[in-house]
Amino acid sequence: MAIDEARRVTIEEDVVFGTGGGRDLKCDVYTPPGRPTNAPSVLLVHGGGWNTGDAKQLRGYGILLGREGYLCVCPEYRLSGEAQWPAQIHDVKAALRWMRANSERLGLDPAKIAMEGNSAGAHLTLIAAGTPGVEEFEGDGGNAGVSSHVAAAIAIYAPATFVGGASEAIAALMGKDASEERLRAASPVTYAKPDYPPTMLMHGTADTTVPHQSSLLMHDALREANVPVELHTFAGQPHAFDQQPAFGRQCAALMLLFLGRYVAEPAE
Repeated sequence: MAIDEARRVTIEEDVVFGTGGGRDLKCDVYTPPGRPTNAPSVLLVHGGGWNTGDAKQLRGYGILLGREGYLCVCPEYRLSGEAQWPAQIHDVKAALRWMRANSERLGLDPAKIAMEGNSAGAHLTLIAAGTPGVEEFEGDGGNAGVSSHVAAAIAIYAPATFVGGASEAIAALMGKDASEERLRAASPVTYAKPDYPPTMLMHGTADTTVPHQSSLLMHDALREANVPVELHTFAGQPHAFDQQPAFGRQCAALMLLFLGRYVAEPAE
């Protein structure tokens, strides 16, 4: 079957966006057909328990969203075997700042940058969405001081809190003797406040890696803060359910509806 050139997404791999731990940090850039000059965009953050995974993991979403006009960036970040918290959120925010600082070259609208993440990447997405400061991090380079604000957040099977029973993956990330204060500061639910951006959560009800009550907790906290939030649960589905093609397409369709309402063409 011939590829429809009018719907071809251009993929630029291993683009350096910053540094971390003395090495380059790289991302893949998915540019929509026609190379738009002011596109809405999405930073796609991979999962893997903070200790595995890479920027290629969300390639499918990069292509699906890219075909619909969203420029997508899939960054790497230092995993817990290389560096403990908060290196991971520093790297993700460096990618956000890089996108905004290079908006003209990339062809994106700096006011219409959203984030999406899966599992550990969803955790990082929710933390970034709730902490839109201009802190200076090691890897920001010339982009220090550029805002890391996001217009909206999408989190699929996200850990919402580290308090009350840390897993081995969380212990590796935070340190096995991490204080409750440190765990609370790394918990997305801590940042559920009225200025939090519009958020969409998705979770399978049979998830035993990150129980779906985690997304319920985040949903309720955001709703209590009067933040626009919606939660989609998938009956009987396990962790990483969207790796199944049919569910992946369904999740992408929900993302597009949400992004259209709050990012591409937000209501006044």
